[in-house]
Amino acid sequence: MTEGTTSAVEAEAAASADENLVSRLEQEGDIAADYLEGLLDIADLDGDIDMDVEGDRALVSIVSDGNDRAIQRLVGQDGEVLEALQELTRLAVHRETGERSRLMLDIAGFRARKREELAVLGAEAAEQAKSSGEQVKLRPMTPFERKVVHDAVAAAGLRSESEGEEPQRFVVVLPV
Repeated sequence: MTEGTTSAVEAEAAASADENLVSRLEQEGDIAADYLEGLLDIADLDGDIDMDVEGDRALVSIVSDGNDRAIQRLVGQDGEVLEALQELTRLAVHRETGERSRLMLDIAGFRARKREELAVLGAEAAEQAKSSGEQVKLRPMTPFERKVVHDAVAAAGLRSESEGEEPQRFVVVLPV
């Protein structure tokens, strides 16, 4: 094969792999939505399910009109109930597909708001590390929270690491 043909074949294979991934993630989202709808029905809660695919994750959200306190209780204190529901939903997907899921669940926009706050925290910690030339250690965080902070620090042009053991694992922002 010529070099151009090889590139075309590789591009076609990559496109096919991307389509397979999106299809698998959409299937995960459908399974998760069915599972969550069942939970909402059992609990007699009103909420709509939104699904999306972002990168290599299925994103599933339970949304309400904002006045539904019961839906807000599904978030729990600092997202504890949300984390538990996410794990249960991932297990439901695993049971159906036989594959580990990295599905991300949001309820009433909690994760979206948290992501914005953590991005600001990461950017501020990066700025502090740049200006002081010293490491900046942040409070213990969940894996989701640490990932958002790591991404914000990388966007600011610095490196960060996670240290410690769960549940006391935290981010350390390294100076230039």
